[in-house]
Amino acid sequence: MRKRNLLAFVAAAAAAFGQSASTATPIKHLVVIFDENNSFDHYFGTYPNAANLPGERVFTAKPNTPNVNGLSGALLTNNPNSTGPFRLSPSQASTCDNDNHYLDEQKAYNQGLANKFPENTSATATGCTPALSMGYYDGNTVTALWNYAQNYAMSDNYFATTFGTTVMGHLNLLSGQTHQTNTATIAGVVANGSVIANLDPVTDDCTTGKTVEMTSKNVGDLLNAGGVTWGWFYADFDPVSISGTTATCSSIYNPHYAPFQYWASTANPHHLPPSSPAMIGQTDQANHQYSLADLSNLVANGGTLPAVTFLKATTTQTGHPSDSTPLEEQAFLVQTINFLESLPQWSDMAILITYDDSDGWYDHVVPPIVNPSADSANDDLAGSGLCGSPASGAYQDRCGYGPRLPLVVISPFAKQNFVDRTLTDQSSILRFIEDNWKLGRIGDQSFDALAGSLLNLFNFTGPAAPPLFLDPATGQIVK
Repeated sequence: MRKRNLLAFVAAAAAAFGQSASTATPIKHLVVIFDENNSFDHYFGTYPNAANLPGERVFTAKPNTPNVNGLSGALLTNNPNSTGPFRLSPSQASTCDNDNHYLDEQKAYNQGLANKFPENTSATATGCTPALSMGYYDGNTVTALWNYAQNYAMSDNYFATTFGTTVMGHLNLLSGQTHQTNTATIAGVVANGSVIANLDPVTDDCTTGKTVEMTSKNVGDLLNAGGVTWGWFYADFDPVSISGTTATCSSIYNPHYAPFQYWASTANPHHLPPSSPAMIGQTDQANHQYSLADLSNLVANGGTLPAVTFLKATTTQTGHPSDSTPLEEQAFLVQTINFLESLPQWSDMAILITYDDSDGWYDHVVPPIVNPSADSANDDLAGSGLCGSPASGAYQDRCGYGPRLPLVVISPFAKQNFVDRTLTDQSSILRFIEDNWKLGRIGDQSFDALAGSLLNLFNFTGPAAPPLFLDPATGQIVK
């Protein structure tokens, strides 16, 4: 029996390898780590210069490190906001949660002046730091991210696909689309058929609030049609119990972090486990939706990563303000990346670290509007009711691009100590998957048709960048 199981596992692994072998680039394994709620300036605004104050871990940039479009000069000393940017130290890693709503983020940019963040996006709860959205960290706190940027590639011109919150960022990553045709309006969360705030998926036993089901295609549909292995691995996806066919989830499970649940075609409503480790990445009862423990089990059983792997940390390690901290996020990132770099698949892998939204943290770059909207109730980027002039028939309430976000690429193929200036957004990741595995486009006004290319972050002909192993606690280089 054991011999038959082993043979089945080997056969499935061989089939998975064959499915992932035909790619447009040498990248055969893509891993997307999708963290929470941080703008570019909040994490990289003063890169590569850290304050290095007494008692803090020291960060020293390599010679000839390129500068970024960040916070310097008058942006620090004479900022147009009512409160200027201020440094948060490692001892201030825990903060309140700001306001990142679709309308409020537009108001913060105030017709291109980017001068109304304290009034529109800063946390207002009792005890929160005043004008909190103007705070930023440097390499003495987000040390690992700065070290990854030093040794691999990053972008300083990468944006949220639209303004708005966690669910919108996840939907845009997977489909370049926040519009659906089932529900035209839910007060405060769906407008003109477009999602404008957080709400839960219909197809999930552990849904607790208002719900929606997406009707477009997503990248999972394309990967399935192309015979490419894939999976979304979320740390808190495992249910506490399954009674009959109904799952009960833990108190920390967040359906917003399991975004394939928003589509009937890719949902695992009862949180069923994979039928065997050999089936991880392929279609079975789990339907490509897993816990992080399933990924560990796959590797422990000698399996190969799916061709496309999405990773989501537990709530306390996502980097989301109030739920997590940059230091807890760093521990997850480093442990995960050290693990991935130790796998045989490292030689043809690319790891992308990016974020779902900005949390309302200040970023001084006014996003280019490639997709206008003019909803009198919910748009206000260029004045009341205005985010440009949409074309006839365009879906409303998808004003974008939204705020600038971090994007770091870790790969043997990554350009080293490199900053890319190409205009890209969350749907550029979707487009890279579509192009690399030759899957075609989503359609239906998906942002994938507008998305810039990630290819300038890579060098496929030069020497391979070596793996970089960091300390999870400090983010500093081990080897």
